[in-house]
Amino acid sequence: MIIYTYPVRTAFTDRDMEMIRPEMKIKALEFTQSPLKLPFYYILQFFQLLWFLPKTTQYLCFFGGYHSVLPAWFGKAFKKKCIIQAGGTDCMNMPEIDYGNFRKKWLRNATVYSFKNCSLIVPVAEALVKQVYHYDNQINPKQGLHNLIPDLKTPIQVIPNGFDTDFWKDEHKTRKDWSFITVATGTSKQSRAVIKGYDLIEQLASSNPGFNFTFVGDPNYSSASPNIHVIGKKSKEELRKLYNSHIFYLQLSSSEGFPNALGEAMACGCIPIGSAVGAIPEIIGNQKLVLPKKDFRYLKRIIESIEVSEIDELKKFSQQRIKEKYSYSQRKMKLIEILSN
Repeated sequence: MIIYTYPVRTAFTDRDMEMIRPEMKIKALEFTQSPLKLPFYYILQFFQLLWFLPKTTQYLCFFGGYHSVLPAWFGKAFKKKCIIQAGGTDCMNMPEIDYGNFRKKWLRNATVYSFKNCSLIVPVAEALVKQVYHYDNQINPKQGLHNLIPDLKTPIQVIPNGFDTDFWKDEHKTRKDWSFITVATGTSKQSRAVIKGYDLIEQLASSNPGFNFTFVGDPNYSSASPNIHVIGKKSKEELRKLYNSHIFYLQLSSSEGFPNALGEAMACGCIPIGSAVGAIPEIIGNQKLVLPKKDFRYLKRIIESIEVSEIDELKKFSQQRIKEKYSYSQRKMKLIEILSN
């Protein structure tokens, strides 16, 4: 039996469970993101891992952090495989924007211990292994696991996310002209909104009153722009409908691994405009639509360069890109393969 641990349940963890469960027995153990609850959850997790130990064949962790320390220790002590899927924040040190595990002493220690003592690290993007970061000039350019843990010896295998293009698809409905959508949670916290690029989108909205913007994920986010519509979390079906009513998807984050919503939106026929961080440029596959620097002037140029006559062609390219390079079946096959070895 695989013990699957994560700090909080997300679309990523649900999809992994969906992929693995038909092939192997798996048990999910959710941890916590609350610092105050950490001592209690460490005690709880220890006894959970002990209880399931006789049936456990291996450990799988989503992200490295506090929740992966005990699975890494149990794996080493009882000679069981422990795999950590690196997702983004666990490979970054960006105190300038209040982001990344490595900006906090104890979280950094837990993350380093986990990555050094697990059997295999599976990042969702090559950029999480080692990168020279140039997008935001205020941030240290040395990011990624090998820059932040120079003596890291644990094997690494990159497995990108995958998307079910039978579900995430273009429903060929009418889309409003110059309509933009973006999806992120926790953006009512200012630092989180900045990380997700909402400051740039606010500038775009205020300078283009004829454009329409939809922010999905946090109903408590407040905007003074009348052309920004803010809504809370939505179901998969509701998200698909929203993607199909917008022309553009914006992913202007200051840091990302492999953003889920970007792939979903592209599969639904949204034209992506994204920042040059993480796997975003690779996912988009069209340099014209990639923002090289966190600078509104560059974003304005990208928008102005898009001709109405090329909208349909760009939509089709986006869909095909996800279908061919980031399919659900490809990720599932690779994930099952590493769990079976």
